[in-house]
This record gives sequence, structure tokens and C-alpha cells, in this order.
Amino acid sequence: MSHHTVREWGELQLGKNGFTRDQAGALHAAACAHPLAHRDATNILVYRHDRIVARQMVGMVAARGCSLEILPKVDPDAPDESAATVRGRLVQMLDVALGLDLDTGNASAMHRQSSTLLEILIRQFADKLLAEVRRGLPRLYQPCEEDLPALRGRLDVVRQFTRNAVRSDRLSCRYDRLDADTPLMRIMASAVVFLGKHARAADTRRTLGELRHVLADIPLVPPNRLDWKGVRIDRTNRRWASLFRLARLLLDREWQTTHHRERAAEGVTLLFAMNDLFESYVAAMLRRALAASDIEVVAQGGLRHCLGPWVANEDCIGNTFQTKPDIILRRGNRVLTIVDTKWKSLAEPFEGKGGVSQADVYQLMAYARLYRCDDLLLLYPTAPTATAGERMAFGMAGGREKLRIAQIDIAADRDTIIRALKEVLEFGDNYRRNGHTVSELLVSAGI
Repeated sequence: MSHHTVREWGELQLGKNGFTRDQAGALHAAACAHPLAHRDATNILVYRHDRIVARQMVGMVAARGCSLEILPKVDPDAPDESAATVRGRLVQMLDVALGLDLDTGNASAMHRQSSTLLEILIRQFADKLLAEVRRGLPRLYQPCEEDLPALRGRLDVVRQFTRNAVRSDRLSCRYDRLDADTPLMRIMASAVVFLGKHARAADTRRTLGELRHVLADIPLVPPNRLDWKGVRIDRTNRRWASLFRLARLLLDREWQTTHHRERAAEGVTLLFAMNDLFESYVAAMLRRALAASDIEVVAQGGLRHCLGPWVANEDCIGNTFQTKPDIILRRGNRVLTIVDTKWKSLAEPFEGKGGVSQADVYQLMAYARLYRCDDLLLLYPTAPTATAGERMAFGMAGGREKLRIAQIDIAADRDTIIRALKEVLEFGDNYRRNGHTVSELLVSAGI
């Protein structure tokens, strides 16, 4: 098995110390089959005659006999950090953004052992599932119909006097049976079998083998036939919610491409667009930062149309070109701030435009008008040596709207990031309630 690791925008030469041409072609074909791939997968991998070049997608690309791990990198020109450090940071971002409830301490130990991202996620799934199974399987009442020597439940009169008319020793019974054979557990059993084919670490395979034995009574369903919509997370099985999300991440084609062949399992291609992942991560951290306030964090919301039919002497009603801001912070119906996240670096030192795209500025100016919002924020991650916090505030010509440029250090721990977001949100009267700012309210609440 040939495996290599590369960074976003990085390249890997083909040949003696890299992949063969056949392996590179197979990896490119796997990337092309991914649901998020553009034409010829140019947003994932670029296959040239002597190299493969990674783009702005991270995760795993797998083909028969080879796999490629792509790790995030904010600034293509910045020095590389260790793969273990970056991999651990990626796991933490996935944990927060997707609500996976991972054991970050165990994940940190694994990424220091040079485990791949996929191996870390498989091990996390196996350990979490084993812990939950030992606490007991979730069960549901399933309707059953059976001919029994004694009455159980209710008598099926029609069936009794037709099918069992000549069988006085049998009663047609209808009853509810408490059973672990549920859509949720079928997903878990399918995940155990599927991931057992792709786990490399001996202890992970051993855990999955134990789970396969414990779940032997659950019917096996191929991953492409699983009933995802049939799963209902409620108060009786809420502790399984994060496991369900992790299983869906590893099995569902919404996230990945998996090839199911009996004798030649090519592996798992599991990819994430860093722009989308960073946006989800920031939204999740903002919800934590503002949990004690009355401010709602809305990701990919708004959905107002910016253009509509023109009628003389009348205000336009938009019905064309729908907008979808990354993150909206609002109190009731009032939009306080619109946040646009960008997975790229700013110029160091920050001078002039600071590397901010004019297209991004134009987009936020349109949001200011459409959502009647006078506070706008462009939020970037920091490169390893860059400065976090607010970098610059601009006013909009002819108005009083403010557009601020800020960065957060994703290498920091979660509490530090939450404090940094509170500091970034500490501005103006928008965030005042009863004479106090949000940060003051959070401090008074002990947060």
C-alpha cells in the first residue's frame, strides 16, 4: 500500500519517492468520482504528466493500492508545520463543525503516532460505539404477527378463522416486540463491517471485530441501501446522535465516494472543502460564544433576493438572484452583523487592502444594503506567524456602515478562540442589551 501526505496547494512528484503514473491516474479518477468534484476534479487534484497537485480540499483520496492524505494550509507560502500538528487541528475543526463529540485526547495521541485522518476517525468511531454498546443497545417496539400456542397481545380474528381455521392448537397473535433491529443499529452494524475492511491498526481491527460479534443479530445492509431517513433521534437515544453523525460521515455519499468490491476494496475517499469547513467551524464557535445571550447565529440563512422587476416610482420587490450570507447574527428580526468567512491568508504586515479581495468587499456591501445591516465582518484564519484579532475597520463611502477585517487563531484551544470571538464582537450599540454589551453579560454569567 503506497501512502503519501501533501498540503493544500502542494504537489507530489511522481516516480521513485512518489506514486506511479498508474496510481496517480487512479487517485485522480477517485477524485473525479467524488460528489463535490468539479469537472475533471480540478478543485481536488490536478494530474500533470510528472506530478499531482492538491487544491483547496482536504481529507483522504484512495484508490486500489494507494492513498493520498491532503492536510490544510492557510498560506501556501508559509513554512510547513508538522503533519501531526496540522492533522490534529483538522480533527478538532471537524469535531466542532460537525458535532462529532470526539475524544480529542485520544485523537491527539493518534495523530502523534502518524495515523492518517481516516484511521483516527475509524478508531474514534470504534471506541465510541463499543462504549455505547456496553451501556445497552437502543430498542424500539416492532409490530409482529405470529401463530403461537398461547395468546400473546391481541388475537387476529380474521387470520384465526381463515388460515388457522383447522388448527385449534394455534392462535394468530398480534403484539409489539422490543427489538434492537432498528434503522440506527443497522447503520452501526454496516459501518462496523465496512470500516473493518479499511482499518489498518491492529487494535482498531480488534475493536471492530468485537463489535461485529456483539452486533451479530442485527441484519447486515449494504451501505448504499441504508435507511438514513428512517433514523429518529429522540430522548430515548440522544446519546447516539454524535455516533450517527460520525457513521454518516464515514458511509454516506453526501460526503464521500466508496467503492464496494468483494476482492479489491480500493478504500475510502473522504474530502472536505476548507472554505465550507471553516465557515461551519466559525458558526459553531460563535454559537458557543453567544450561548448566554439572546443573539441567534444563522449559517447559510437570509435567502433574500437582491433583484426584481423594475417599476417606476415603486420600491423593488426582489425575486431573482437569491443571497446566502455565510453567517448572520440577529436579535429577533434585526440583523446585527453579517460575517463572511474566508479560508485564506492576509498580507503581513497588513497595509492598504491587506490582501482582501475586492469581490468579497462588493459582496458585503450588497449585503449591507439588502439586509439593512451596518456592521459587516470579514473573518480569516491566521497563518502560523500572523496576528489574530481585528486588523482594520473601513467605512463605506456615503454611509455609516462599517466593514471590519479580523483573524482568529485556529491553532489556539477552544476557550481561547471563544474569548477572541467575544472580543471581535465587542463593538457599538448593536450588541447592547439593557445598557450592557454581550461580553459584559457573558462575564456576569460566569462564561
